[in-house]
Amino acid sequence: MSELFNWQITLPIAIAVLVFGYLLGSIPFGLILTQAAGLGDIRSIGSGNIGATNVLRTGNKKLAAATLLLDALKATAAAVIGWYFFGEEAGLLAGFAAFLGHLFPVWLGFKGGKGVATYIGTLLGVAPMMVLVFAAIWLATAKLSKYSSLSALVATLVIPVVLWFIDEPKIALIMAIMTVISWWKHETNIKRLMAGTESKIGQKG
Repeated sequence: MSELFNWQITLPIAIAVLVFGYLLGSIPFGLILTQAAGLGDIRSIGSGNIGATNVLRTGNKKLAAATLLLDALKATAAAVIGWYFFGEEAGLLAGFAAFLGHLFPVWLGFKGGKGVATYIGTLLGVAPMMVLVFAAIWLATAKLSKYSSLSALVATLVIPVVLWFIDEPKIALIMAIMTVISWWKHETNIKRLMAGTESKIGQKG
């Protein structure tokens, strides 16, 4: 438990990696790719979200896959670079900041995505094997429920718990904070799930 609050990173380095991670995470790949493909402003389509799920609503699966990959890897890159140069704590903060950058990009009036891809990307950068756990939970929940949003919510809920039990308290703490934020960003999905109106996997609309 003492390790959880025993952070050794200095304030200047913490600020530097937070700014770096945020700027990297705030790159709106969904918007950039859809505009480059001549599909217009993704913010005027579907939910108005800049993430891969909304990009998929354009009908371009390859573009949606590219958005998912790039949104994940920008968080991975932030975490890996921060960890490589300044250690584990810097990597955690950089990945967390990239997650925030994606959710609240300064370039788009702080209106970004919901963060599932960058959550996974951060996890890939700080605890790579846990991505397999995330995928397994997501797939199992999706098979049972047919809800993509519920699958992501369950996976993000379980990940910090698993990290805590395998004695990774600092990573568990950061991922737990990200889970809370991710659930908040999924508020409308949660309301639709409770009302039984959330779209299922493969269902149009």
